[in-house]
Amino acid sequence: MTLIDLLQSQLTDLFRLGLIMALLYTAIQNRPVTGMVLPLAAGLVFVAVILPTTMGLGAAAPLGLWVVIGVGVIANTILLGVVMAGWQVIQRFKK
Repeated sequence: MTLIDLLQSQLTDLFRLGLIMALLYTAIQNRPVTGMVLPLAAGLVFVAVILPTTMGLGAAAPLGLWVVIGVGVIANTILLGVVMAGWQVIQRFKK
């Protein structure tokens, strides 16, 4: 499995997308207390670490755990950007 294949598989993982959406929802709800940047950054890393360590590496095993986690951080950042853009669009249409 190449890095591009790994990134593509992580970007199309619905469980990962659901976790990122829940992360953004939680960060928005707790924004007055904790802010947005630190909880989102910690959540991105948490999701990137927890998924390959609990679900197994599968076909990505030859790449190594740290490579899978690194690509996971990149995939999570991309997904968070898309989800945040969608949230911004929804907020603009509400007004």
